Amino acid sequence: MDLVIELFQRLNSLEELIRWGGYLVLVAIVFAETGLLIGFFLPGDSLLVTAGLLASTGALDIRLLNLLLSAAAIAGDSVGYYIGHKSGPRIFTREKSLLFARDHLVRTKAFYEKHGGKTIVIARFVPIIRTFAPVVAGVGQMAYRRFVSYNVFGGIFWVGSMTLVGYFLGRTIPAVQDYIHVVIAIVIVLSILPGVFEVVRARLAARRRLSAQGPH
Repeated sequence: MDLVIELFQRLNSLEELIRWGGYLVLVAIVFAETGLLIGFFLPGDSLLVTAGLLASTGALDIRLLNLLLSAAAIAGDSVGYYIGHKSGPRIFTREKSLLFARDHLVRTKAFYEKHGGKTIVIARFVPIIRTFAPVVAGVGQMAYRRFVSYNVFGGIFWVGSMTLVGYFLGRTIPAVQDYIHVVIAIVIVLSILPGVFEVVRARLAARRRLSAQGPH
């Protein structure tokens, strides 16, 4: 329990967290965020970019980093699919609690209905959605063979793209580690933009429908 408490305390500083926990904490966070319904609040993109930055200094091995975290991301989504497959539609009736957000699940379902199977790949780059997408795929009874193909590609592509962004920034920009908080802030902003655009688009579409209906 003390270990878990310390982990949460260190979430405020990703660089410090990674130096403290190394590969083990990175694997645990990536797996939890992608495979456990309670992991939706954990850092994803920013954690991977920070790990890449540290790898550029020699603190981590970039090849081992990508291998371990790709495996964790793929395994996480597989667990999420299993949860959805076993729980079925009744998971949508589960009461909201501190560790479960039904609203996020419903929003992900709408996202899945719009984008189909490729949601499993797209969702990797959308915070919160990436946690619930494999669950929704399982509830929707997506063929597991089809799910696996999206899962493997998406997991490797997400991890590799994020860590390599950090790695090459660290290799090409002198002393970029001194501005790691700025890099993380930019990554966070970029990662939430798709969600913001989706909300704005939905609201504009709703207004257009109301305008088309006219006054009653």
